Amino acid sequence: MLKELKIQHLAIIDHLSVTFDNGLTVISGETGAGKSIIIGAVGLLLGDRASADLIRSAEESATVEALFDVHGLSGVRAQLIAMGHDDADELVIKRIVSRSGKNKVYVNGHPVTLGMLTKLSESLVNVCSQHEHQTLLNAETHIDILDEFGDLLGPREEYSALYREYLALCETLRDLNRTNDKRHEQEEFLRFQLKEIEDGDITVGEDGSLADEKQILSNAKRLSEYSERALAVMYAGEDSVLEKLTGVIRDVSHINEIDPRFTVAAPDLESLFYNLEEASFALRDYVSGIVFDSERLEVIDDRLEYLQRMKRKYGGGTLEGVIVKKDQITEALTGISSLEEKVESVSRELVNIKRSLLEIARDLSQQRHMASYRLKEAIEAEIHTLRMPDTTFEVYFQVSNADAEGDPSLHSKGFDVPEFYISTNVGEELKPLNRIASGGELSRIVLAMKKVLARTGDVGTIIFDEVDAGIGGATAEIVGKKLQEVSRHHQVICISHLPQIVCFGENHYRVAKHVTGNRTSTEMHMLAETERVEELTRMLGGVTITEKTREHACEMLKTAHEN
Repeated sequence: MLKELKIQHLAIIDHLSVTFDNGLTVISGETGAGKSIIIGAVGLLLGDRASADLIRSAEESATVEALFDVHGLSGVRAQLIAMGHDDADELVIKRIVSRSGKNKVYVNGHPVTLGMLTKLSESLVNVCSQHEHQTLLNAETHIDILDEFGDLLGPREEYSALYREYLALCETLRDLNRTNDKRHEQEEFLRFQLKEIEDGDITVGEDGSLADEKQILSNAKRLSEYSERALAVMYAGEDSVLEKLTGVIRDVSHINEIDPRFTVAAPDLESLFYNLEEASFALRDYVSGIVFDSERLEVIDDRLEYLQRMKRKYGGGTLEGVIVKKDQITEALTGISSLEEKVESVSRELVNIKRSLLEIARDLSQQRHMASYRLKEAIEAEIHTLRMPDTTFEVYFQVSNADAEGDPSLHSKGFDVPEFYISTNVGEELKPLNRIASGGELSRIVLAMKKVLARTGDVGTIIFDEVDAGIGGATAEIVGKKLQEVSRHHQVICISHLPQIVCFGENHYRVAKHVTGNRTSTEMHMLAETERVEELTRMLGGVTITEKTREHACEMLKTAHEN
């Protein structure tokens, strides 16, 4: 529901702020007062293309902003959530048109594209005019309208859930077939990789051990020099440390025998002697084990180079990664070997699901045809009461092109593609609803359909412009009553020049223009009860207004609101 509309610097509108209520709101005013500008402003909020010509003279930009109550509009709320907005009962749309061409669109304060705005606004407002934003005229929505009218949304959801499962399986089968097409090539490649890793007989930590061994072999000469020199000093050479330490121990033992005050005991030195002796033996064994093996060094270099290559190729820099890659390849080969079985299993499942889908879709199609007859009767009855007695309404069904098996091609809602057709004159061929040329005829047809479909649909606000084109008198009164009836289920805003229609409004605005300081501006004023009488009197009386005309206006208002 449209709660508030603000317009700034658009055409001859300087500043305009209007609030709207539930029910039927009528808008009247002299020709040229600016009613069409208000419709144009709403159009901008619904995604119409904007031109700099719309901007008020001497201004750089024009702004249109609207506040909507979307409490009952589940489709709109779902779209807002999909766009990343919080779920809320209110929605603010703002459109800025600039002379520089940098036009901007905002939804709840966040910038969006014009395409996103157009998609979002489809379920917010229907504008019925020669330049309408009308869900009913969009053939893609006719299946939804028919299903809601026929109470088929429940069975259709059962079908749609199974169809989503079907699509997911189709995608799985496509992936399996793509993999299967490349199976032999992929299997050969994987087996090559696995053989290359397995032939290497790689163990985790091997590279570190080989690096240590390479360091020892590369420094064998230096290690021999260090160890032999140390061994000579400690044990093997003349005047070695151990030989001198033996003399020290003997001398300390004599000191201990003579002077008990001496704190260094010979056994302590003997312990040191044995430790040094063990170290000397270790050095002796180490020296004898040092060998410079150039062949072994070459083998290590080759192995380390191989391991480095394998780490780069398969392991992401580590031997652990190589082992993980080996396990992954083994698992992939196991999966490939069972691929044919998976393809057959999914194919069988798809056949079964498709059989169930076709069964549900055929049942849905049968119920849709039955609902279409009821819809035809109801809509034609309403249209005929609007003084269009020769109008014929039909629901034409197309069936999606047959697939390879000869079955109808399925889509997310079955296989039917219904579209509304209409003929307004005897002998005139039925045409798609969106090809009705007359704005007045179109508005009355849409009004009749809205009356029939009043309890269905997810659109909050319907705006009728030109609904009174080409009619008058009793027909206008009937149109007014229809508008009043539709407004019990939707917010309805109607722009009209006919008092027989305007009198049915629960809220009445008058659009007028005035000149201030050599500038023309449009204003929109909510009329009080007495002002409504005067406005209806003006619309009825023309140039000369009499008291009888005023009494007639009062009677029209009273009669229109008795029910």
